[in-house]
Amino acid sequence: MKAGTENKTKLYIAIMLGIVAVLTVAWEMIPSAPTTPRPVGPTSEKAKPSHIEALDPRLRLDLLASSEEVKYEGKGKNIFRSPSEAVVIPNVRVSPLLDQHLEAPKVYIPPPPPPITLKYFGITNAKGEKPKAFLSQGEDVWIAHEGDVVNRHYKIVRISPREVEVEDLLNNNRQNIPLTQG
Repeated sequence: MKAGTENKTKLYIAIMLGIVAVLTVAWEMIPSAPTTPRPVGPTSEKAKPSHIEALDPRLRLDLLASSEEVKYEGKGKNIFRSPSEAVVIPNVRVSPLLDQHLEAPKVYIPPPPPPITLKYFGITNAKGEKPKAFLSQGEDVWIAHEGDVVNRHYKIVRISPREVEVEDLLNNNRQNIPLTQG
């Protein structure tokens, strides 16, 4: 197996480029020389604070003292006033026309779902088979097991000898349909 050392000039160039890369990364990673902190105190108004002074986390009592002397002189509601000093609003008469519209809002009650129009007229219950219900709607007749969907609208939930529980899939409504004679 060859190690790639056959061409010595290519090897030396690769080593030099590796050293330059390591020195460049080291130069970027080493922090610059520390700066000496400037004294914090009254400065001339013309001098702008340097980047280091702007980020100085020390508490400036002179700036706090000047902000405490500011008085609120805004117009309108004073958020610094206690509720006991609140302005009293005089009683206002409401016209009878407006008073009619101030009645309690009416609660919307959705209408009940429509009744299921299927008729249950028979059942078969052979040994070893699931029970089948005979259902009709107008001229249409269906034979369905539990879990079947009839007329792409009704799901048969439970079949018993006296009634069938049907779920209306469109209106999310369940109803028991009794066995009808005739």
